[in-house]
Parts: sequence; structure tokens; C-alpha cells
Amino acid sequence: MEASSSPASGGRCVSTTAWAAGIPTERVDCVVIGAGVVGLAVARELSVKLGREVLVIESAPTFGTGTSSRNSQVIHAGIYYPPTFLKAKFCVRGRELLYRFCREHEIPHKQIGKLIVATGSSEIPKLNDLMNRGIQNGVDGLRMIEGNEAMRLEPELQCVKAVASPASGIVDTHSLMMSFMGEAESYGTMFSYNTTVIGGHLQGGQFHLHICGTKALESWDGRSVLRPELILSSRLIVNSAGLSAPALAKRFNGLNTRDIPASYYSRGCYFTLANIEIPPFKHLIYPIPEDGGLGVHVTLDLNGQVKFGPDVEWVGVIDDISSFLNK
Repeated sequence: MEASSSPASGGRCVSTTAWAAGIPTERVDCVVIGAGVVGLAVARELSVKLGREVLVIESAPTFGTGTSSRNSQVIHAGIYYPPTFLKAKFCVRGRELLYRFCREHEIPHKQIGKLIVATGSSEIPKLNDLMNRGIQNGVDGLRMIEGNEAMRLEPELQCVKAVASPASGIVDTHSLMMSFMGEAESYGTMFSYNTTVIGGHLQGGQFHLHICGTKALESWDGRSVLRPELILSSRLIVNSAGLSAPALAKRFNGLNTRDIPASYYSRGCYFTLANIEIPPFKHLIYPIPEDGGLGVHVTLDLNGQVKFGPDVEWVGVIDDISSFLNK
């Protein structure tokens, strides 16, 4: 990690006197910022597999309240990313590991399969590209099927062609996170909720996190200097703060901001199909991907509840405080 001679951010909520006398300091081996599914998985790996002392810091009152509980709960096969991307490699390998973990730990899940559909002839070339990309990525079992076969599988569907992906599935994300957290806790991982990392600095080969209670951040007037209530030192910091991870990284004095990727925000809504006794679909059904997402698709949960979404609405600049508090 390359150090920078200039502050990582000029944001006013970063205290330039954060390491002044009078602020308590503590030291811990490893800190994971964020108790979403990624943060919990990292904490489990560090504590269970590597025997490290781990502290997980979460701004919300409990785990998994952000993106981890606002998604389709889909186990993707690994079709969408270009073969040269690490995401392609990790998605395929991660899917295999996730199914194995769910079986071994009795996490509710189901490999129900997915159809990616072309609703008109103009979409068939893009569908072919997705098929070829999935094959290059090593996704097993992919088939290109004609519309009549797809509609036999799903009578409520209208399409001209589809890619069938039997490796796709769904998982109970809450149970998954509970399992990660339980194992991590059994190996000594500690969790601090309602606690927000507002910045930090790199000094003496260690990270020094600037921490305050979430309530203090919520009541901040936006003008005065926000002093941390605690400085926490550690040699290993894992920033798994979800959508606020880039904003938080920019608030670390000593990091090279050129290495921090830009953020592009969008939001979407899911719509539930209500008053239906028998679910009209048995598979996940996806359209051709669009800019900013995979398009409005059909998902099912483990109880057969059908949802449509998400749509995409691009969002402008988000202030860091709203980002940290997941507003």
C-alpha cells in the first residue's frame, strides 16, 4: 500500500486532531469494518481458519442490514463477467464453495436453475454472447434452448430463445450470515454494533481508526469538527463497508486516493407478487442485462414467493455521512 503525503479527504467530518491527547486508544489484532455477508465471512475466515483475534465494527444495531438483506438472494453461476475479470473466476469458484458450505452447515438453499431470455430476435446475438461467455468462464451445464422449450418449462413466459443455467440457485442469506457470525463468535470474534468508523490514518506501520458512536454521527451538525471518541490501532484492517467502502477509504490519511475506485450509485425497487396461492414460476428468469444491472428479473425465495426487480434509478452524489449510516 503506497502512502500519500496529502490527506485522503478534505471532508469536514474527519478530525485533523484525531490523535490529540485525551482521546482513548486501544489496540486489536484484526478489524473488519462492516457486518454484512462479506464482513462476516472474512471474520469467520480470520478467526476460525487463521486463529486471529478479530473485532467487527458495524454502524447499524445488528448485522446484515445493508445490501446483504436487500438483494435477490441468488447464487449466480458465473455467466456475466468477461473471462479476464477476477469476478468471473471468483463467481464460479465462489458458487461451488457456497453450495458446499450450505450443504455442510444445513443452510436453507435450493438449486432451482435460471433462464436468461431473449424476447425478440434482436436480442439473440446478445444471448449468444452470454452463452459463450459462460462457457469460457467454466460454467457447467449451460444450454441454448428454443422459445417453445423455455415456455414448456415456464408456461407464463414469452420468449424466442433462452439460455438455461441449471447451476443457479437461491439461498437464505439471513441463515447464511447467522452461520458465519456464530462460527466467528465461537472462535473469539467480538462485534461492536452502533459503532461507526469515520476515518483514520496510517502511522508507524499501523492503521489507526477514528471511531465514534453512531448516535454521535446522527446528531452531528455538519459544521463543527467531529472528534472521534476512540482511536483503534491494528495492523490488519478489512474494509467491507459495502456501498460506503470507497468513501471510507478516502478518509484515511496516508492512503493513495488514486488507488480507490470511483463510486457510481443507483437504487432499485422490488415488487412482490401477492394473492397468489401457487407460484406461477419455478425458475429464476432474467432478461438480457442492461446498463447498471441485470434487468428486472423474476426471483423466488425458498417459500415460493415471487418478486420482480430491481429496476434502476441512477443517484447523484451522496454525502459521506448518509453513506456511512446507509441512508
